[in-house]
Amino acid sequence: MTLNHSITHVVNEGDDGGEVTLPGISEGEIVVLRSKRRKKSISAYRQGGRIIISIPARMSKADERSVIPEMIAKIRAQEAGDSPSETLLLDRAVQLLEEFAPEIIQRPKSVNWRAMRERWGSCTSVDATIRISDRLKGAPSYALDYVLFHEVIHLHYFDHGPEFKAALARFPEESRAEAYLEGFEAAERRYMPPAVLPGAQVL
Repeated sequence: MTLNHSITHVVNEGDDGGEVTLPGISEGEIVVLRSKRRKKSISAYRQGGRIIISIPARMSKADERSVIPEMIAKIRAQEAGDSPSETLLLDRAVQLLEEFAPEIIQRPKSVNWRAMRERWGSCTSVDATIRISDRLKGAPSYALDYVLFHEVIHLHYFDHGPEFKAALARFPEESRAEAYLEGFEAAERRYMPPAVLPGAQVL
C-alpha cells in the first residue's frame, strides 16, 4: 500500500472504471470520484489524510488532468490559512514539554506536517524529528496538543511503557483528546467510500 504520490479513481453507480496515476501530483493520496449524478459541478474537500475530488462521470481525461491540480491547489491554499505553520508546531511542542514534562531536556529539531493514514504522529529520536498527520489540520487545539505532547516525550521515552504513560497522563485533557481522535477515526471508517477504506489497494 502506497501513501505518497497516489491517485485512486472510484467510478460510482456501476461504471466500469480503473485506477490510474496522474503525473505531476505529489500531494499524498488523491481520490477522484466520477459520478453520474454530477453534471457540471466539481467539488474537492479533505477527508482524513486524503483529498477527495468529485467530478462528472462524462468529464474527459484531458479536462480531468487540468482540473485536478487546480482543485488540489485550492485545498492546500485553504489549509495554509487554517493550520499552524511548522514553526508554530515546533514552538508549541517545546512549550508543552516545559509545561508538563520539564525534566525532559531533549528538544525536537523539527516538527512537520505529513500525509499519514495509519498514525496521528511519529517521532525519530535519533535526529529529534517529529511528524504530525495532516488529518489534524483544523482539529481542536487540545487534540493537536495531545498528539504533539505524545510525540515529543518520545524523545526521552522510546516506548509506551509505564514511565511514558505516566508522563503522558500529565496532559490535562488526555481523555477528551483521545475521545476526539477515536471519534474522528470512527467517522472516517463510516463515511469513507469502500474503495478507499484502509486495506484497499491504491496505486
